Order: sequence, then C-alpha cells, then structure tokens
Amino acid sequence: MKQHILVVSQYFYPENFRINDICKEWVKRGYKVTVLTGIPNYPQGSFYKGYSWFRGRRETYEGMDIIRIPLIPRGHNALMLMLNYVSFVISGWFWKTFTGLKADRVFICEVSPMTQALPGVWYAKHRRIPCSIYVQDLWPENVEIVTGLHNKHILGAIDKMVDGIYRRCDKIYATSPSFVMRLEERESVYTDGESRVKYWPQYAEEFYRPAEKEELPDLPLEDNRFQVIFTGNIGYAQGLDILPKAARILKDRGRECCFLLVGDGRYREKLEEEIRTEQVEDMFRLLGRKPAEDVPKYLAYGDAAFISFTDNELFQMTIPAKLQSYLACGMPILAAAGGETARILQEAGCGICSELGEPQALADAIVRFMELPADDRNEMRTAAVDYSTKHFSKKTLMDRMDEELQR
Repeated sequence: MKQHILVVSQYFYPENFRINDICKEWVKRGYKVTVLTGIPNYPQGSFYKGYSWFRGRRETYEGMDIIRIPLIPRGHNALMLMLNYVSFVISGWFWKTFTGLKADRVFICEVSPMTQALPGVWYAKHRRIPCSIYVQDLWPENVEIVTGLHNKHILGAIDKMVDGIYRRCDKIYATSPSFVMRLEERESVYTDGESRVKYWPQYAEEFYRPAEKEELPDLPLEDNRFQVIFTGNIGYAQGLDILPKAARILKDRGRECCFLLVGDGRYREKLEEEIRTEQVEDMFRLLGRKPAEDVPKYLAYGDAAFISFTDNELFQMTIPAKLQSYLACGMPILAAAGGETARILQEAGCGICSELGEPQALADAIVRFMELPADDRNEMRTAAVDYSTKHFSKKTLMDRMDEELQR
C-alpha cells in the first residue's frame, strides 16, 4: 500500500490552485491523501458560500479528506491579510497538538504566506516523519518587495523563521531554475554539503488544451477586433496598470483592439478606475471569475494571451502559473515581462516580449502581433504546445515526484 500524505496548504478547493490537481493525481496513483487547509476565501476576501467557522469544516473531495481549520478571511486591507496569515498558524498549532491523524509524510504547498508551512513542519517533527516543501514564493524577499517593508529586525525575524522551516524539510522543490539558485544561497538547505533543493516546475491541468472558438453568453462572435486576453488573478503584483495606458496609445493611433480579462482580485476596482481615466472603456471586457475548466474556451477568443507583472527581481525569477496554461492551450503569448518568462518565450518561439512597465513598448508589441501573417501566428501556436509537452508534461513531472516519494 502506498503512503498516507498529509498536504498542508492554506489554499485549496474550491479555491483554484494547482495543488488541487496534484492531490487528485496522487489519489489516482493509490496514495491516501489528507489536506489540511483553511476556510476558502481567496481571492475575494470573504468566505465562499456554504463555508464558515461552523460549516464545511470537514469534506471529502475526489477521494481525499479535507480538514479546514478556522481562520480570519483576508478581507481587503493589510491588517485583515495579516490576521488571515496569523490565524491559520494559530489554528494549525492547536490542530497539530490535538489531532490523532497518523500520516506517513507531509507535503507543504507554499505560496505566500510562508507562515502556512509552520503547522506542517510542526506536525512532521511531532510525528517524526519526512517533510517536503514546494516553494512557489520566496520569503522574506516577497514580503520586502510586495509590501515595501524594509525594517531589518522584522525581515531578520522572518528570515530566521524561513531557515527554520527549510532545515526541517528533507526535500525542497522549487518552481523555477532562478528559485533553485536563490535557495541554494542559504546554508539551511544543505545537509553534509549537499543541497536538498530540486527543480520541479508547475504543469497545466489536463483540461488546458487548444479549444475551438464557440459562442459564449458573455462574448460576441462578431467582434473582429484584435483580441488580447488575460486570465487569472487581477492583483497588484500582475502589473495590469500597463493595459489602460497601452490601450490609450493604440486608440490614439487608430488601432482596433480589445482586452478581455477573465478573473477577479484585489486590484480590479482600481483597474476599472484607470480604464475610465484613460477613456478606453470600449476596449475592455472584464468578465469576472470563471471555472478553471472553462478558461480554454475563453482563450480560444484571443489572438494573443497576455502576461505581465510588476518590475522587481522576485517576479522575474518566477515562472507564472498562467504561462503553463497558455502554452498548453497553444496560445501565442504577449508579455510585458523579463527574467524566466522572457527566457521561456524566447526558447519556445511562441510570443513577443516587451519591456516591463513600458506602455509604449507594449502598444508597439501589440501592433507587431496585429501585422503578423496568419501562418506565423499558427507556428507560434504549434511551438507553444510543443514546448509545453517537452518541459511541463503532467505525466513526466508526476512520475518524477512518484520516484521522490518512494525513496
């Protein structure tokens, strides 16, 4: 019989994160999976319908058991977000102390905050079982860059916490080569001089495949403008303020273009304000959140799929999860990015990359896309799928993890 894996992730179904699919795949491969998570509230900041401190706390989903510990919803300001992070840790400590659950190993899925790893390492130490962590956000770098916090005492305390977590993990998996290099600068990731860090990129779920364009209730088929589509979280980190400015430039140049945004997040209200300020409302369709399984249908409307992020070192080291989705769906990709994203687009030959935070450069890149012959765009679509198959195959990556778990 295969192992019983305790997965610790503050975010889980019905919140849309890749760990959901990883757990489903483990169940299919014969593992027993229990997930320790919070009450779903991402990204809107309030509890999902049907969930509360007293409802939906235990659940069975796709063959796995879900345990939801109490937390404060993330709300819409920094104080609520901090309380959200802290409350998960406090609840996790009580759960670790009193639970009778007997797992064989712990797998921590770490997107921000890193603090969510603490219940996992505590439980693993208490049970004396192996503990692995999947690092998708670097701390304290994320705290310093995203929040602008530069207090050396606070950052120093976070750094010590992070080192303590890494020391208690027998395997550390990172989502990009740049993350591997940064992690290996830490003494805490070495045992007897050997690094415990391994590159294990994210993959796109199997439903991310090229789709035929079909009529959808909120999108007209007859719109013949050049369509740029963005899917995912509309947050401050995505650097989407570049879009209304680029749209204004295109409008002044008489270029017909439409921006489709599929998703929601903390930045949406501000983005809508910027769209009105630039007087380009007719060039945007904000379609809200959609089920992940429907995203390929919306991508089929796009002539190019858009990726951007704010200009900082951390995001340039990241491979955005939506990049794998776009590649698997065979999308030509338009990016205002650098670092890992720019590297992959260049290697794959499936898109055009403009400078970070430069609306004029983005507008020029869109015009270049508009003027590409249809054959060139089709070649980009083929190149995207080929690169996805070669580098981000779900089967290959899950087989590799299977070998890791069986050691």
